[in-house]
Amino acid sequence: MGRSIRGLKRSDLDHGIVQVSLDLKSMDDALRMAAIAVEAGADWLEIGTPLAMAEGAHAVRRLRREYPDHPLVADLKIMDGGYGEARMYAEAGADAVVVMGRAHDATVQRVCEAGADFGVLVMGDDMGAPDRVAEARRLEELGVGMVLHHIGHDHRNMHRELKLSPLTDLPAIVAATSVPVQAVGGLSIDQAVGCPAIGAGVVVFGAPLAIDDETSFTIPEGDLPRVLGDAIDRVHATPVAR
Repeated sequence: MGRSIRGLKRSDLDHGIVQVSLDLKSMDDALRMAAIAVEAGADWLEIGTPLAMAEGAHAVRRLRREYPDHPLVADLKIMDGGYGEARMYAEAGADAVVVMGRAHDATVQRVCEAGADFGVLVMGDDMGAPDRVAEARRLEELGVGMVLHHIGHDHRNMHRELKLSPLTDLPAIVAATSVPVQAVGGLSIDQAVGCPAIGAGVVVFGAPLAIDDETSFTIPEGDLPRVLGDAIDRVHATPVAR
């Protein structure tokens, strides 16, 4: 697969591919984590929201210089000013941006317009939607190229008794849409590895695998390269369900 991912289709995904999220707050840590991820076999790198907030478009430019052939995903969580924000990061070198489904239709559409104008994949995040399956359909109808099915960290932790997981609605979301689907939010490594078999072929590894906790945003010590490499190998070996 080449660097451009804008026109990615489900039929392009024979086996799972891996996006590693750089959920970090310094450029030095992001570059160190990116090196570990690429060495382990990651396909895409994500400028996680903490990094986007701390370093802005500079993070994209720096990672683009270091990794010219790896797709870069900017998890901006766009809520307004969609065209301008998507354009800013596209011009910095991002290959994908994230817009929130809870934004107005007009914002999602404007991000999609920027995606078309600048060759960027638009991911639509369904976090917070009361009906996630309907939200996934809506996002596809508005023009996003990928649905990001997301159960938020705060919501999961505030309602631990509910055992919330993106796996609950994932099969129905895959069935309701035709664009690629990604599942995020509290998945174990084994659960994430199993997502391609459900039809969600782009697997994300990030927090808590890549950071110590939600407040430190630093890389943990230990055998991260081995653990991440093993997980990536398993995703790459998993066929994507049609």
